[in-house]
Amino acid sequence: MNNERLLKLAESQFLKKEYKSALQSYGEILKDNPKMDEAKMGVYLSDLGLDSDDEAQALFDYYHTIKDSSENAVDIINGIIESLDETKYSISQLISKQVAMQEEVDGIAYSDFMDLVKERGDFKKVFENIMFSTKVVITSKEDLIDFITRLSENGFKDMALAYLDDMSNIFPKDQEILKLYKLF
Repeated sequence: MNNERLLKLAESQFLKKEYKSALQSYGEILKDNPKMDEAKMGVYLSDLGLDSDDEAQALFDYYHTIKDSSENAVDIINGIIESLDETKYSISQLISKQVAMQEEVDGIAYSDFMDLVKERGDFKKVFENIMFSTKVVITSKEDLIDFITRLSENGFKDMALAYLDDMSNIFPKDQEILKLYKLF
């Protein structure tokens, strides 16, 4: 089978989401013509399709849209694929760190802490009872803002300010965090 017909077959397989077959067909083309950009792109996108169907199909469409008008269409798609891989890796790392931190921290979730406050009716007493034996685990900016505000209102201004200073380093331009300094 000549490369032109094999390329059409590979593209048809790709569009039918038959990524393993498309990968084999593109690979056959590369045996005879290892520098053929369309076959290289087909291999990349078929491999991506095995993991992420929607991304692969979108990039395939985009590649075919720009390939005739751009000399570096392959470079553009490769850049997008690399960016996707880096983003997925970064997100994976963040999730792994978050899970590890939650497993390491032996504490009470902020929502559970606030349930205790509602049950007992006094933030200050509940916090005093747990502050040396357990940690309050805060996982959202909103909960952190609420916690800092309540600490300040209940006589724990130094502790609230320490939390606020730490958070203003992490969110240096966040206006909600910076507004909390008015509490002091």
